[in-house]
Amino acid sequence: MHYDAIIIGGGNGGLSIGATLAKKGKKVCLLERHNIPGGCGTSFRRGRFEFEVALHQLSSVGTEENPGPTRKIFEELGIMQQLDLFTLDSLYRVVLPNKVDVTMPTDPKEAIAELAKRFPQYTEEIKRFYQLVFSLFSEINVLQSTPPQDISKEKFPLYFKYALKTAQEVMDEFFEDKELQLCLNAYWSFMGTPPSIFPFTILAGNISVYMHFKPKYLKGGSQVISQALAEVIRQENGEVRFNCGAKKIVVKDGKAVGVVTEEDEELTADIIISNVSPSATYFDLMDKEDVPQAAVEYLSHYKPSISALTCFIGLDCPPETVGIKESMNIFYKSADVNQGFKNASVLEVSDDPVVFTCYTIDDPTVSPEGTSIITAGCIKYGKPWIELAPEKYYETKYKGADAIIERLEENYPGIRSHIEEISVATPLTHMRYLNTPEGCVYGYEQDLKATGMFYPNQSLMPNLEFVGGFAGLCGFSPNYIQGYKKAHEILMKYSKEDK
Repeated sequence: MHYDAIIIGGGNGGLSIGATLAKKGKKVCLLERHNIPGGCGTSFRRGRFEFEVALHQLSSVGTEENPGPTRKIFEELGIMQQLDLFTLDSLYRVVLPNKVDVTMPTDPKEAIAELAKRFPQYTEEIKRFYQLVFSLFSEINVLQSTPPQDISKEKFPLYFKYALKTAQEVMDEFFEDKELQLCLNAYWSFMGTPPSIFPFTILAGNISVYMHFKPKYLKGGSQVISQALAEVIRQENGEVRFNCGAKKIVVKDGKAVGVVTEEDEELTADIIISNVSPSATYFDLMDKEDVPQAAVEYLSHYKPSISALTCFIGLDCPPETVGIKESMNIFYKSADVNQGFKNASVLEVSDDPVVFTCYTIDDPTVSPEGTSIITAGCIKYGKPWIELAPEKYYETKYKGADAIIERLEENYPGIRSHIEEISVATPLTHMRYLNTPEGCVYGYEQDLKATGMFYPNQSLMPNLEFVGGFAGLCGFSPNYIQGYKKAHEILMKYSKEDK
């Protein structure tokens, strides 16, 4: 069977590019090894609870009057009307015991007022910081559609000044107070690298899109989007094959020409699109002699990102019973985030920042009446878990979970006694379901060389393209947007070749 495009992997990027190509009349076949679409954009059931795997807040949606890029894409693909979204009024709550407890509003003026109330000596610096964030993000938006030959320091002064700076470097320019920095740089914990490594351009982007378009809660969770995008492919005469991964990429004369499925069926296509990691694509799915030497050399410079240890918990009580008031919370043990990040490289959970989400705050119907759904976890590298002796795995897994629950108990006394259901995911869990190196959840490490002007160039073989967290910024909306844009790049490229 021949297709215009075969997509390996049904994560957010794969579904987005597949739906976009199918809508444009291309014959698409998407192969997914799992029995449901979505990758991280899925849910699962335990007892009477259905848990969201990864989505906390959806960005870049906006409103009908102020539409963001994600809304525009979903409207074009015909799925927007299937999504029940509502706007959240806070970004996150930052807690450092006995020192900081700040809930950040989504409105910039309110956010400035909240921080100025807590840190009055930095009022002017806070205003200037936000002005820089929004101005830099505006420059980046213009720059992205500017031909390379027209990009200059004179036209994009902020970008040239800050593109190679970390979040920590910029924070230190504005504020000496580490507690104030905690309140402003919280998004590092959702991207998996500490402020000393995390690019300021990404932090500025995160702050800007969430404040400009406001974070959204999606009723039914990310699985709703994944199912809707898969249906677009099917409705446009494409194929979505579940429980059917790729076994091999067929290469002829140095070009990707087809895929052998796990069922040993050989499919051919004009283009192969990989939504799995480049390392798995080149080194697991190709014969050794077919792997370009350029890929071996180029990819050796990039490091897989971090993974996570996460507790999915169903409580037998509503949130207010244990004092939960905010949906998104980050609990710190120390204001020295960069030092605390070193805990990510060890198995034990001690002073790790804990990200805690209570979905029931945003949607009381997400679980049975009188109950709550929460997730709580910390970021951890996968390597220590891979090296862990198998006989020690379960002991270590539940010891880590117990430490996370103890951190929750410190903030919500009595919460442990209300746990009805719990499922614990380690980096090895992510490795199993996502098939990513070391169970990484953010593509490549989100440092300066893997982002911005240095996005990895992975088009190292003709007819082979990549989408997903390894091909650019990771996250739900970034991957939906990236898949859509990559589809249009492919359509333009092949329309020129046809001429």
